[in-house]
Amino acid sequence: MILPVAFTGGEIGVWRVERIDAVVGAPLPIVSRLGMVEGQKAIAATATWVLRGVTSDQRYTRRAEHEALTATQAQLGRPEATCAALIPITKSEAWWGLTQDERRELFEERSHHIAIGLEYLPAVARRLHYGRDLGEAFDFLTWFEYPEESRAAFEELVARLRLTPEWEFVEREIDIRLTR
Repeated sequence: MILPVAFTGGEIGVWRVERIDAVVGAPLPIVSRLGMVEGQKAIAATATWVLRGVTSDQRYTRRAEHEALTATQAQLGRPEATCAALIPITKSEAWWGLTQDERRELFEERSHHIAIGLEYLPAVARRLHYGRDLGEAFDFLTWFEYPEESRAAFEELVARLRLTPEWEFVEREIDIRLTR
């Protein structure tokens, strides 16, 4: 199912921004709140920035991986998940110049992206949004939610993924940490 989603940075939103770090590339303006607008709803004109993406069919996953993710993944919006992270990423033209098979090989066979992520489920829930499909500045907007007691596990997850061969293709990454 395709779901348009807009993340709005500004002075309004359910999530309080703890920090915004430019990991690679240009930063985003600092804001105090973040909102998530699902569907074709109006966006507040007061937003400092808006990042848009759409959910889509899972890409780069095999049937067994899809089933493992679906069986283990927690739902977003759990009351105990009071921490969140939005990590927008843009990959290089070299990444997009690879064939689908080559990207899959880097993504999972060499980087073990899905296998690493599975280790942190169900504590860390996630949903991927594709911005490249809309011509947006960020190719991917990954949304994570997790309980306070899983903060260290989330930090470990992100650190492990950033050490993989896949991350050599990241040319812009922002790490936005949030609480509610």
